Amino acid sequence: MSIIVLGSINTDLVIRSPSLPRPGETVLGGEFYRAAGGKGANQAVAAARTSREPVTFLAAVGDDSFGHESLAGLRKENLDTRFLKLVPNQPSGVALILVDAGGQNLISVASGANLYLRPADVHAVPVEVWQNARVFVACLESPLETVMAGLRRAKQNGLTTIINPAPADREILFAVGLRLIDVFTPNESEAALLTGRKVCTADDVEAAARQLQSAGCSRVIITRGEHGCCVLDGECVEHIAALNVEAVDAVAAGDVFNGALATALAEGRSLIEAARWASTAATISVTRRGAQPSIPIRDEIETTWKDL
Repeated sequence: MSIIVLGSINTDLVIRSPSLPRPGETVLGGEFYRAAGGKGANQAVAAARTSREPVTFLAAVGDDSFGHESLAGLRKENLDTRFLKLVPNQPSGVALILVDAGGQNLISVASGANLYLRPADVHAVPVEVWQNARVFVACLESPLETVMAGLRRAKQNGLTTIINPAPADREILFAVGLRLIDVFTPNESEAALLTGRKVCTADDVEAAARQLQSAGCSRVIITRGEHGCCVLDGECVEHIAALNVEAVDAVAAGDVFNGALATALAEGRSLIEAARWASTAATISVTRRGAQPSIPIRDEIETTWKDL
């Protein structure tokens, strides 16, 4: 099992409408649907669908209908689900998502049982699971102390660590700097919040990446949606363009990028090649609606990759 993912599980309640409402505005004409989501679960499923080996997933759900449906769906994937925690007397995580005609979104999350994933749950994972893995991935929808416990355990066992700082939380910079993080993957808005600077142009993105690098992480990838991503690996900078597609729903694109990136790194690809492969996966995902329903399988990515 080459990848361990620590993160959140949510049920996404989605309304797709012509435009996103401004504060105080009501927008009619929407279509409602429900999909499996949560940044951690999306990343785990993306890694599982692209990896040739099972992916270990650490997460928590409530003992309710949403939680049981989530567990049933995850058990159908290429996942080791032994460490999924059922939390009594707590609701499962829920995300309310608005998506416009161009695929852009607004998201509000009620974390529920996700907040009950504890450092003790990380320490309960047997050492052989860590020793047999090569890459550890986490986002920030789980408690920071739990993410930090996962990072420490991963580094103790020699894993490459990927942190997707979403939702952005400056505490990750102060907890240990970025010294436990091998690859840091904010998007433009997260990079802006973490650095306190404007992040709009390619030059802005590169400057933000260098600032984050100076905080302790030698490798930074800032994802830029339709503009691709910027990869900073030591002194090497590469701007990777996104494929030109018609976006339908970008809600899980960043998660797909991180899950596919983990697979590529676990297989020994260079960071730049891994980022190109992950960008291809993310681009495929935005052409479909829903979070986990949009995640491509390995063969789809390879076919698109070969046609580039």
